Amino acid sequence: MEKDELQQLEQQVDDLLRVSRRMREENMLLKSQQSAWLTERTKLIERTELARGRIDKMVERLKDLDSEL
Repeated sequence: MEKDELQQLEQQVDDLLRVSRRMREENMLLKSQQSAWLTERTKLIERTELARGRIDKMVERLKDLDSEL
């Protein structure tokens, strides 16, 4: 009986090691994806700010043209 219990315990340890390894790999993948999303977010924020600045300049030019008329 003791041998069976030891084998069962060894199997459980092996299972836990597999799960731990898989979770570690998944965690690394998620961190990589998070980094990519943050980089993309930063680029999108920069593009949005540039577009906002250009639109603000166009609005000012339109106001100036309107006031000249």
